[in-house]
Amino acid sequence: MKEIYGMKGAGRSIRGIADDLGIARNTVRRYLKSPESMRPKSRRQRGSNLDKYGDYIGQHLSQGLENCVVLHRELKAMGYDGEYTTLKRYESPRRSRRQPGATVRFETAPREQAQVDWGSLGYVGADGKKHRIWAFVMTLGWSRACYVELVRRADTAAFIQCHVNAFEYLGGVPRRCLYDNAKVVTLGRDEDQQLIWNQRMLDFAMRMGLEVRLCRPYRAQTKGKVESGVKYVKRNMWPSICFTDDADLNRQGLEWCDVVANAKVHGTTHRVPWEMMSEERPHLGRLPERAALAPYLREDRKVARDCFVSWEGSRYGVHWKWAGSVAQVGQRQGTVEIWAAMSASRCIPGPRGRVSASSCPASGRDCLGETASPIRRR
Repeated sequence: MKEIYGMKGAGRSIRGIADDLGIARNTVRRYLKSPESMRPKSRRQRGSNLDKYGDYIGQHLSQGLENCVVLHRELKAMGYDGEYTTLKRYESPRRSRRQPGATVRFETAPREQAQVDWGSLGYVGADGKKHRIWAFVMTLGWSRACYVELVRRADTAAFIQCHVNAFEYLGGVPRRCLYDNAKVVTLGRDEDQQLIWNQRMLDFAMRMGLEVRLCRPYRAQTKGKVESGVKYVKRNMWPSICFTDDADLNRQGLEWCDVVANAKVHGTTHRVPWEMMSEERPHLGRLPERAALAPYLREDRKVARDCFVSWEGSRYGVHWKWAGSVAQVGQRQGTVEIWAAMSASRCIPGPRGRVSASSCPASGRDCLGETASPIRRR
């Protein structure tokens, strides 16, 4: 429209204006005669079928109840037959725009705290199938020195073993550890909302002189250092990992800790974690001997009716009297130990996936000459 009036003011004819702009001459005449009539008419605002529920929706929003799934379910019970997406569009401009609350950074003194978390990682193996592995990350609160270990299981035995390996790597035991609400630490809450601890993990912590603390549920900022560490592992270490077996995987994980995570200037402290670790290590508690920790590192295994125990891909024969019972299996100084009924059977680890019955004294195979009571189902 501005071009039409500009060209007309410059003395151009209606024909010339129409030819230059590629429009009809009658269109040029209508614009010059009555410009207001050529403006697009505003559309009449249509009401929404949610308007009659406006008060109910407003009441929900004023109480901070902004879950559209719940609201949609309640409105359907009241007779609303519209779609969920319609409700979502209707509710969106009516929501209060809350500004994120400020947080205060929480720092700790040397030895005071370590933070622990699991991170689930996925990969495609040589067989073309998808596999899952778990990353254990422990970060010292003061120095930011971290330890990473990758394990196949996220059970209590693996969790405790990772702790022992982390304390050995870092050079001592902190005063307390902060965890999320994972089942390896707490089994939930009872009717009175009291924590139900994982007793085996709690016994281990007491033996180590370690205080167990839990972060607030759904409050990631409580454990910010290690949460960032898990993301760091996923984004920085994991994409470049190519491994042949679990031992090679953890060798590369420790190399990443030594060369990358603990060797670069930290963004918060502006110091290298290893340099700060040399100052924090003298304050850490002493790590007990491995022999004292052995009971906490064993895993429960059911002894089969044929007197074999399966562990780490191998089968180990035990005394026939142990058949049907629960044994504890662990490894110390290259030797597999199987405990049941307060006695132990020591076995030499065989190749993964192989039967190692002959290496165990008094196994079912060795005791066929003894009189054994048959095992019957009741």
